[in-house]
Amino acid sequence: MRFLVYDRLLGFGDDYWIEDDHGGKVFLVDGKALRLRDTWELKDTQGRVLVDIHQKMLALRDTMVLQRGGEPLATIRRKRLSLLRNHYRVSLADGNELDVSGKILDREFAVEYDGELLAVISRRWLTVRDTYGVDVVREDADPALLIAVAVCVIHLAEKERED
Repeated sequence: MRFLVYDRLLGFGDDYWIEDDHGGKVFLVDGKALRLRDTWELKDTQGRVLVDIHQKMLALRDTMVLQRGGEPLATIRRKRLSLLRNHYRVSLADGNELDVSGKILDREFAVEYDGELLAVISRRWLTVRDTYGVDVVREDADPALLIAVAVCVIHLAEKERED
């Protein structure tokens, strides 16, 4: 499953469609403007909220929080004590962890679970400017979660670069 995500997705107050590799609309990103923190909702084509994405306000390190149905889904932050600057940890609500590493700002990175590849994020396959692909490798993986993780990691890396 490959999805096309437009980099303008990281803007606030705008709505964007994420498309499949055939150009069909799959997910709507609803950016929430006029909020104190960075906030989006990832919705399906019927308008149902699949993942609520927001920045944790009071944290020592920049942290993004994912929720589904008002319940915690995951917490994302840069991995501490890592030799790689572009290394993030996704702590899932069930106690498991996803590992995100690669060239985040270049949109060339991978999401793994227990050493097994779940998704590859890359611009290499695309000719459209300001677009990157999220290639979900495992059939049983949650595409909405993996897209939300990619968006959050890119947002955190860009925010860190600005600081």
